[in-house]
Amino acid sequence: MRNHILTPLLALILVFSLIVLPVSAATTSDERVIHTQGTGTITTTPDRVEISVAVMTEHADVKAAQQENAVKMNSVMNALKMAGLTSDDIKTTGYSIYQVTKDGSSVFPTDKRAQVYRVTNTLMITLKDTTKAGDFIDIAIENGANNVDYISFTLSDEKQASLRAEALKEAVAQSRGDANVVAASLGLTVRDVKEVTIGGGYYPASPMYDYRMLGAGMEKASTPIEAGEVSVTATVSITYIC
Repeated sequence: MRNHILTPLLALILVFSLIVLPVSAATTSDERVIHTQGTGTITTTPDRVEISVAVMTEHADVKAAQQENAVKMNSVMNALKMAGLTSDDIKTTGYSIYQVTKDGSSVFPTDKRAQVYRVTNTLMITLKDTTKAGDFIDIAIENGANNVDYISFTLSDEKQASLRAEALKEAVAQSRGDANVVAASLGLTVRDVKEVTIGGGYYPASPMYDYRMLGAGMEKASTPIEAGEVSVTATVSITYIC
């Protein structure tokens, strides 16, 4: 009878030891690691420029304000296309109509306060030649646009991807160099890579640019625009095994 009782107990102890012993062995490790971060930055000239221009009109009659705006914006778009842009290079990004109160309105000089409708149609122009930014601003203004909200110098997707690859190589080289220096100082040698985390790219925004329509009778002048430079930055975090 006693042997019949002990046999199941021994079986249970054996099964338990098979489960527990491998787990505890896996938790012991003398692995030594070094964790470093690296940053790579590539500076270049932009190959794209985006220009936001708008036509704003005001009138007591909303229909009149709309019609005047449409005529001027059509003139702007036709002039841009005549200068070489295509439908892919220009697109409407905003259209608004709202009522405003004018004090001492030039539209109604006899009224101290007048309610008028303001219609604004906004157009985005994208150029592949950044040196032409000033020329196309002048074309838009000369043909009816009276606001330039901003200019943004950017990179095409192809150039951005190529420069990011270069920035990542720089970041990895910096990370590995730091790991080698630290390991050597501790009398160790980097043997392998355990883990790599790639950070997001960083593309700084270009300055905002605001341009208003020249007043009547003012001397016409070309608009000087300098593209400057933009930077592509990439980061990595790497854990090395020593």
